[in-house]
Amino acid sequence: MGSDLHLDLSLDPHVLFSLPQKKPSDQYVTLNSTTGQLFTSGNEIDRETLCPDASEYNQGCVLSLDVFVLPQQYFQLVKVKILVEDVNDNRPRFPTGEIRVSIPENTQVNTRFTVEQSATDPDLGFHGVQTYWLVNDFGVFTLDVEENEGGELTPFLIVTDELDRERQEEYVTDIIAEDGGLPPLLGTATLRIIITDVNDNCPQFTESQVNVTLYGNTTKGEQLSRLHAFDPDQGANAVISYAYSDRVPGEARALFHLDRITGVIKLSGQINTATGKFYKLTVLANGPGCIPAVAMVTVHVIRVASGPPVIMPRYIAAEKDGVVTMKESEPPFSPIAFFTVKNTDQRGQRTECLLEGSGPFRLSPYKVFKNEYLLETTEPLDYEQRQDYELTVVLRNPRGLIIKTFIKILVQDENDNAPVFKQSLCEVSVEENNPPNSFLAQLQATDQDSEARGEVIYLLGSDAPSIFLLDRLTGVLTVSTSLDREEKQTYRFMVRAVDRGTPRRESIATVVITVLDRNDNSPRFINKDFTFFVPENFPGFGEIGVLSVTDADAGENGWVALSILNGSDIFVIDTGRGALRARTPLDREQQGTYYLWIEAVDGGEPSLSCLTMVTVLLLDVNDNPPIVLFPQSNQSYMLVLPSTLPGTSITEVYAVDKDTGMNAVIAYSIIKRKGGEPGSFDIDPDTGNITLKRELSDRGLYSLLVKVSDHGQPEPLHSTVLVNLFVNETVSNESYIQSLLTGEAETQMEEKPWYVGKLTERPGREDVFPCQPLLIALSVTCLGLFCIVVTLTAYICCKKLKKWKKHQMKRLEVEMPLKMNGDLQDVDRKRMEISNI
Repeated sequence: MGSDLHLDLSLDPHVLFSLPQKKPSDQYVTLNSTTGQLFTSGNEIDRETLCPDASEYNQGCVLSLDVFVLPQQYFQLVKVKILVEDVNDNRPRFPTGEIRVSIPENTQVNTRFTVEQSATDPDLGFHGVQTYWLVNDFGVFTLDVEENEGGELTPFLIVTDELDRERQEEYVTDIIAEDGGLPPLLGTATLRIIITDVNDNCPQFTESQVNVTLYGNTTKGEQLSRLHAFDPDQGANAVISYAYSDRVPGEARALFHLDRITGVIKLSGQINTATGKFYKLTVLANGPGCIPAVAMVTVHVIRVASGPPVIMPRYIAAEKDGVVTMKESEPPFSPIAFFTVKNTDQRGQRTECLLEGSGPFRLSPYKVFKNEYLLETTEPLDYEQRQDYELTVVLRNPRGLIIKTFIKILVQDENDNAPVFKQSLCEVSVEENNPPNSFLAQLQATDQDSEARGEVIYLLGSDAPSIFLLDRLTGVLTVSTSLDREEKQTYRFMVRAVDRGTPRRESIATVVITVLDRNDNSPRFINKDFTFFVPENFPGFGEIGVLSVTDADAGENGWVALSILNGSDIFVIDTGRGALRARTPLDREQQGTYYLWIEAVDGGEPSLSCLTMVTVLLLDVNDNPPIVLFPQSNQSYMLVLPSTLPGTSITEVYAVDKDTGMNAVIAYSIIKRKGGEPGSFDIDPDTGNITLKRELSDRGLYSLLVKVSDHGQPEPLHSTVLVNLFVNETVSNESYIQSLLTGEAETQMEEKPWYVGKLTERPGREDVFPCQPLLIALSVTCLGLFCIVVTLTAYICCKKLKKWKKHQMKRLEVEMPLKMNGDLQDVDRKRMEISNI
């Protein structure tokens, strides 16, 4: 701070610096009271805590300090403002861990839904939230981001394909918010997409043709069949009611009761056992706003006759030619068939009905009904473990008669297994600059289901860049273009394995591709060339400037060494920071500009390099006072004739300054006078030209002390020279003049600063030396003698004039060479009339 305020720290008493009062901002900095240097304290500066409203109003975060410069004689109040810049130290955050979005299943493609719970990031500008993306779009969604007038980003969920709640009623994935930092920081929340139901389905019977066999001795109220219709919709949209068609005659309606809610058909009347009969019942399943579904129930009434025991099966599961088909998704204890034993012994002897064969099945008496047995499952069926079962229902009466009924059960495969990747994380490394269409990996997934349900296709996730290609059938992953590690080092995206079943099932694997570095980038300076301005006399090994160099490669390939190709005897460079320093102080008057070539070489094999030119310009410091070239000596003088007219240029003072700019602008002023009439001569402050201001009546030696000063800052430098003018018709006694120059005591002279009145000096009455009263008296006395001597004077002047003209021919011509800024330049030759001493 002391150098910034241009304070002299060597003063006595010493300059001190102080923080006068403690503010909240003071706890982040410390002040060296002697040097005035400011340092950060041990407290971490957190811009978001220090300036919580700065991001809201797009304002900078500033620490304001008041510093006192002490003691009192140096007192200053210094206002210091420290700007706290933002860094990417906060990741985006969603307001909740789970975001729910409800979408009707009949939503049109390209319909947009706002994700209201967008993420926030307290960082500023590019370090804030820049984009959103989905981990899995399921092939039916995509994400768009819009920016409002305030600069806030809002994600929109877009439907890209038709939805069907009956196929899938919920999608769960992750939504990612990414900021613009390097590397970017991510925020994650669970996105739960709920597909709401609309009435887009109508009831359908699971079996549209049902055959029922009814024996003549069936008791009233026994259940003959149960029709089942289903509607994939939900709630009121899925309510089903059952009814007979108008084609069913009233006799059949009275004999067979249909429950409108459950679809159960029961025997509600007495069967005529004399003869057999055939009934055909048309049943309708009605849903809201739908055309009824139709099922046909055929009832065969069989006449009962006495005879040996028989087993009469009635199938609940789908059956054809004694082969029952069951889906593997059927729950445990699903009924397969009823077995009714007829013509049992009426004398109370017990008949046994058993089940033979392996598998998760059982045959047991059905509730309290006599001679009724129910065949059902005991565990879920699994097609992947076993595809078919052969069972035997054995009837054995007390007389040893055995009757067997064979049943074959086929397990129907369903798409209940999703494909499984051999590896859920596939990590691939590839060198950059690879040829296009390079092979990366082959993904493999298996599905235990059969036929098309077990066929797997491979798809890239929505987050996969377009440069990657995945073969749908083989799972071979390739990249269509050359990769550049400096552009992107790691690619991470999802891969889906989808089967061909209904509904389709899928699984996800993550592919991470790491691009390995090659030494394919030369070091690069931030600027093509550098120019540093340094004041001359800059201390040795002081930092002149920093050369910033980067190398996009990594590791040894990106390590850069700097070296000076020329001027290394004067300059040295720090390889670590790139700081350029001078070995010794530099003098602008010796050399004002240095041109250096700096080479940056990386550590790769082979190594790459680049060059930059550095220009060091030395700024002038006012370290040289003006040098007077003419007059060459304080003992030189010049003859001035008394008859010289006012306004005549007598001589000039000529000086030069080795500095430049304002430091070399010279001003001339007369600071002291000796001899002769006051104010007789004046000097031009710009050119140094000395002119006669009034007629000369007094002869003798006039001495002018001329101050030659520059305009340097903070303090101008100056030199002085004595200009001697001898007023007379001729030089008759040079030894006398020399004695005046060397021996005469100095009298009180006029002094006026050079910078007053545009550097010109105009003497007045006050400029006359203290002997003025004596001179006035002498002048009055001489006036009486004037008339006497005037004639004599005229005669003498004529003779002196001739002698003076001869003396003029002997005057010397002086040439003065001038050396400025280290280069020799010829100074205009000045012809000056002087008298040798």
